[in-house]
Amino acid sequence: MATIKDKTMYVCSECGFDSSKWSGKCPSCGRWNTMKEMTVKAQAAQNATVTARKEASGKTDDSKPHTLGEIQSSDYPRIDMHDDELNRVLGGGLVQGSIVLLGGEPGIGKSTLTLQTVMRLQDLKVLYVSGEESARQIKMRAERLAGSSELSENLLVLCETSLENIYEQIKKQKPELVVIDSIQTISSEYVDSSAGSITQVRECAASLLKFAKESGTPVLLIGHITKDGSIAGPKILEHIVDAVLQFEGDQHYLYRILRPIKNRFGSTAELGIYEMREDGLRQVNNPSELLLTDSHQGMSGVSIACTIEGVRPFLIEVQALASTAVYGTPQRSAIGFDVRRMNMLLAVLEKRVGFKLGQKDVFLNIAGGLKVSDPAIDLAVISAILSSSLDIAVDRTICMTGEVGLSGEIRPVSRIEQRIAEAAKLGFERIIIPKSNMHGLEKRKLGIELVPVTKVEEAFKNLFG
Repeated sequence: MATIKDKTMYVCSECGFDSSKWSGKCPSCGRWNTMKEMTVKAQAAQNATVTARKEASGKTDDSKPHTLGEIQSSDYPRIDMHDDELNRVLGGGLVQGSIVLLGGEPGIGKSTLTLQTVMRLQDLKVLYVSGEESARQIKMRAERLAGSSELSENLLVLCETSLENIYEQIKKQKPELVVIDSIQTISSEYVDSSAGSITQVRECAASLLKFAKESGTPVLLIGHITKDGSIAGPKILEHIVDAVLQFEGDQHYLYRILRPIKNRFGSTAELGIYEMREDGLRQVNNPSELLLTDSHQGMSGVSIACTIEGVRPFLIEVQALASTAVYGTPQRSAIGFDVRRMNMLLAVLEKRVGFKLGQKDVFLNIAGGLKVSDPAIDLAVISAILSSSLDIAVDRTICMTGEVGLSGEIRPVSRIEQRIAEAAKLGFERIIIPKSNMHGLEKRKLGIELVPVTKVEEAFKNLFG
């Protein structure tokens, strides 16, 4: 009987492309000097991982194709995560047999969010696999998150980095949910490369995907990100999983945003907002009340915009400061807003309205550390800039929404009824909206006065007289 020998392959460290021959340039991504040599052990040894996975799942290879008529089109059974924000982002809960990838910057709160979520699942047996922290560290964090409540007896903690040993424990414990923290620390002994490499991440993720589909056990993966913000490892990692969730935020601010980048079982237009506290992450059900403050009453350079992130409306505070330039070249700076779009709006102000801001420094800030890309806040941005330049405060009872075009027109925005309802709920008396959005709103009682405008000049007359 012929023996299967080890095989040498060359794998691109950027995209994960593999080839039996070395080349200076990767045929897939076009990068130079990224093809690294690796040794793949014999197929018989690799079958050990497959066998361990099958034993853990209890499934066999008895599969056959089915016609579309034979397949039942019922809803996916979901697990309630006891977290309204997370359930919304996942599309109603965690689907059984799915694999979800949670990514984010170091220290943003990925492990905290995951641990406090699985601690709420008192009636679910969870296996929490940590390759980064010791069991004592996890216990200390769990006690801080739990406070005075009792710790769950169904939460099992395993500090392990070997994929084969993880499958052995899954076979023994038979958990209903598996958490891997993080996928970059897990390695298989049958892949000859270090943990976190392109090959290890790809092979371990593919193996866990097959386990999840065969056993029906959901798997939650926590992933690192690179310095440019993308999830570390091959791009195929994001294609393998069913959902990719990005946990965003600034460590110097309290708020964290959970944003779905990919979701096979729900919409990617949802958004979850959390507030970081000493005892963990708190759900923010009404972000508008937290993002608005009363401290700017009577102060210039502040306006209120009604924006939508995903399908969720909320009001934000836009702050601007326009001052005489001290140096020869005026400064343009924006935090939470695209500085190129701000420069475009400044050009509209100067060309269409006649305000000369060429010799003034302009600084813009979205309060609360949020990053907003909704063009509907254009009107609030130029209003705040003009308010600071004229040193005239914007009325606190007015909010606004509208996209500004290059000719100075106010263009219509999407989901206008949701924006108006959010403003009315928070007690605003008037809202400036594009006149094109007035169709169907004239005869409705919305609890707030609508001020339709078609040009930037009309909006300024309503704000500053």
